[in-house]
Amino acid sequence: MDHTIKIDSVTELARNWGRFDNYRVTHGRRDGTQQTVTREVYDHGSAAAVLMYAPSAGTVILTRQFRLPPHLNGDPAWLIEAPAGLLDGEAPAIAARREAVEETGFEPQQLQFLFNAYMSPGSVTEKCACFLAEYTPGKQVSAGGGLAQEGEDIEVFELGLDAALAMIGSGEICDAKTILMLQALAMRLAKAVAI
Repeated sequence: MDHTIKIDSVTELARNWGRFDNYRVTHGRRDGTQQTVTREVYDHGSAAAVLMYAPSAGTVILTRQFRLPPHLNGDPAWLIEAPAGLLDGEAPAIAARREAVEETGFEPQQLQFLFNAYMSPGSVTEKCACFLAEYTPGKQVSAGGGLAQEGEDIEVFELGLDAALAMIGSGEICDAKTILMLQALAMRLAKAVAI
């Protein structure tokens, strides 16, 4: 397979919160031939997310906030998610910790890197660094709820891990990073019980 990739042209479509460009790209195919494609790509930077879990209570902290794209797709606009946000030039672990406190008011403890994931690699450059951390129920360091100056209005809630996992099956949780982190936590806990 020819792994050659050549960016033939980039046409600026929009500059606002991020960059939206039209790329003409020539790349090798598995059969050895070359193919030229046109793709629109949105780049607003990479992100970090953290799922906070209280082992003693078996609970997680999640948020609910307005998201326009699900609404435009005919789904509920108020999406349930783990705290997350753009890196803003910070290391992923620092951004994950900052976002957790801003959005939930809880300070993540013993932050552990889980994985990096592309949420929509066909058109978005964002790579999300996902973390797992512990928290202490009832020990908020601030009110949470997000930053009003960024237009955030975030509901914070605590629920059992089993209830959160059931919400994946019911469709109440449909955010990819949150599903992946909840499942990663469930797999870790199942493995610990099996040992």
